[in-house]
Amino acid sequence: MIYSYSSEEQQKIFDNFIKEGKMSVFPSKERKKYIILSYFIKLFESDVVYTEKQVNEIIKNVYEDYATIRRYLVDYKILSRTTDCKQYWIEKSDEI
Repeated sequence: MIYSYSSEEQQKIFDNFIKEGKMSVFPSKERKKYIILSYFIKLFESDVVYTEKQVNEIIKNVYEDYATIRRYLVDYKILSRTTDCKQYWIEKSDEI
């Protein structure tokens, strides 16, 4: 699932959903979810393998329901993980 969007549209969605570095509600529309995930992926470093606990802590700094964000990051193939869910890393892609 790939959505194209402008940097202006991206910033507008960030501004609507993320206030002072915190998000209180996750968008219900798929397109907005996808754009919000582009905010979260910037919190991770390329070429770093994270534990599930580390991923949760990074996400929790912005949004309390870290499991939902983590699940979407994996479902949209933005983050990859091992089959035992113990290690996570950024999926190499130009999509987001």
